[in-house]
Amino acid sequence: MLYLIGLGLGDVTDITVKGLEAVRRCDTVFLEAYTSLLLNSELSSLEEYYDKKIRVADREMVESESHLILDPAVEGNVAFLVVGDPLGATTHTDMILRAVEKGIPYKVIHNASIMNAIASTGLQLYNFGDTVSVCLWKEGWKPTSFVDKIIANLRNGLHVLCLLDIRVKEIDWSEMVKGRKVYEPPQFMSVSTALTQILEILPDRTEEERTVLSEETLCVGVARLGTDNQTIKSGTLRRLLSEDFGEPLHSLCIVGKLHALEADMLRHFAVEKSDIPVL
Repeated sequence: MLYLIGLGLGDVTDITVKGLEAVRRCDTVFLEAYTSLLLNSELSSLEEYYDKKIRVADREMVESESHLILDPAVEGNVAFLVVGDPLGATTHTDMILRAVEKGIPYKVIHNASIMNAIASTGLQLYNFGDTVSVCLWKEGWKPTSFVDKIIANLRNGLHVLCLLDIRVKEIDWSEMVKGRKVYEPPQFMSVSTALTQILEILPDRTEEERTVLSEETLCVGVARLGTDNQTIKSGTLRRLLSEDFGEPLHSLCIVGKLHALEADMLRHFAVEKSDIPVL
């Protein structure tokens, strides 16, 4: 049996009772460690709390060596731990399909993720459009299509949740071509970096697009959501550009058409209350 178990957002205690019971029944436990990170818990803390030895599963293992995870589930019980909800990333759906191909039964145990905890901002979940991933730019690689998706959502009056890039144990290809397998240092995109990239793209957009998304567009930046020291700040894009949100992980919301209650909540989190309209 393969168990895909969500860990929630904060620390070891955020796992559900059902999830914890499943972990303790398992012979082998893997922790997926590249789509997100459990902010306030080290691996040793997880092992102590769950009373299990845990093997870290990086991108390479999950995407290219999934047999290392699935083969033990043919005869035994395997837990695949995922920060947030286990189906928040398409990679994990692929894991289920591979298990099905091998005739391995599976069970998903859900938990809180950024996809629902973002309601802490006061923006109502049913007013969100398509979620957008924002990648860290590198020299010679600066994708801009995410702005198209943001603008399409805003045209429909919908809020946009932007998931900001996390780069953990990524191969340094400049070293790989020399025959050396070297990993880049971890990188975590900040709210400020995401907004800077958006502003760099906007001058190349049409006048109409720049009226839909501009420096005056309302945004909400969040950091360490779901933890005891979470930060939520709202304001115009220009205002939040210079705000310090502290340690990772960060996420960003671009605000669409506001309901009066949403506006009241954003005013509660506002860096400058005059940025938020009174509805």
